[in-house]
Amino acid sequence: MFSKILIANRGEIAVRIIRACKEMGIATVAIYSQADKEALHVALADESYCVGGASPADSYLNEERVIAAALVSGAQAIHPGYGFLSENAHFASLCRRNGLVFIGPTPESMEALSDKAGLKDIMKTNGLEVIPGTQALPDVTAALNAAAQIGYPVMLKASAGGGGRGIRLVQTPQELPQAYAMAVAEGEASFGDGSVYMEKFVHPARHIEVQVLADEAGTVVCLGERDCSVQRRHQKLIEESPSPAVSRSQRKKLMDQVTKAVKAIGYVGVGTLEFLLDRDGRFWFMEMNLRLQVEHGVTEMLTKIDLVKWQIRVAAGVPLNFRQQDVSLSGACLECRINATRPGTLTMLHVPGGPFVRFDTYLVAGTTVSPYYDSLLGKLIVYAGTREEALRKMKAALCELMVEGIETNIAEQLDLVSRPDFMDGSYDLTFLEGE
Repeated sequence: MFSKILIANRGEIAVRIIRACKEMGIATVAIYSQADKEALHVALADESYCVGGASPADSYLNEERVIAAALVSGAQAIHPGYGFLSENAHFASLCRRNGLVFIGPTPESMEALSDKAGLKDIMKTNGLEVIPGTQALPDVTAALNAAAQIGYPVMLKASAGGGGRGIRLVQTPQELPQAYAMAVAEGEASFGDGSVYMEKFVHPARHIEVQVLADEAGTVVCLGERDCSVQRRHQKLIEESPSPAVSRSQRKKLMDQVTKAVKAIGYVGVGTLEFLLDRDGRFWFMEMNLRLQVEHGVTEMLTKIDLVKWQIRVAAGVPLNFRQQDVSLSGACLECRINATRPGTLTMLHVPGGPFVRFDTYLVAGTTVSPYYDSLLGKLIVYAGTREEALRKMKAALCELMVEGIETNIAEQLDLVSRPDFMDGSYDLTFLEGE
């Protein structure tokens, strides 16, 4: 097992990883930008290093400075969290060249799975239906030609995307040049990669993702599905597991197919396969995320399996000590993302308590929300024996959660989970359409 890990991230996910490392007896190294000097993850880590200015390009995305901090600190491995460098094959290769373990898939695996068309062929071979789409598009002319073949409407997506960034819906050929330019620019700004690809737009549908965990021995375990259909402009707001739209038989079939596919590609680590579930009950494979998801806590609360710890163990070569039959998917879990709607400085925080209530956050009194980074303040997660009970627990927790000095979406989240079509589980990706 590693004795020291550098966390190449910030905010709540950096805090989450540091806590897991402390519980495992692993020393931690934080990196921070000049804007994050007083951040909680810096205070919690055993040591910390400034890697540049407030802009992510100058700090958290600066590969050479991150590597230098790891080498100076004597860290043996780097945990990238999500976003930033978490799916960057070049950075993973740079880690290897410097004798550091990248806690995630190998560079070769990332390179191979970045071939969207090739990955879809593998999924198709293993019984999954795939959304018609393309590989990376070299220019807007190629995008126009591809859209003409696929048929409008289409989705443009950043190849290195995540968190809803770099996605544009295109209804007509006239809209495509501007949408292409915007997707490229957003991909470059957020991920340092401006390549984009195209998919057919499946609508209406639900966004379903399946969590997997795989070790070097070839053991693959599926940890159920999450429903992430409550989104605004491709930004997820609420997640739940299990999905109220997926039957037990559908779940069993989907998990069997996913397990077969993940074994076929030889994947190691945590990963998430994303699908669109249409109204005819068909699951359309979209892509595979090769990292920890923001909403991983939903699966952890439901299964009682610590994904961050197992991500670290698997990267150290430790085999899984449980199998598919050991995974329990009973009960219901909900997560509401608490976002800042305007920058500010936290003056008071009260976190709800009680059994099976969790708030993953980086907030402490005096924290200033920076305009340079994501607006996510924390994730409020609850678990209960039934979905009805989990809904009541979430409403109570939202009513109790108090964040003063920063404007948030807490009141909106309470409204969303109280809407009839959310409460009865009939919602889909049109839930906030037009809002």
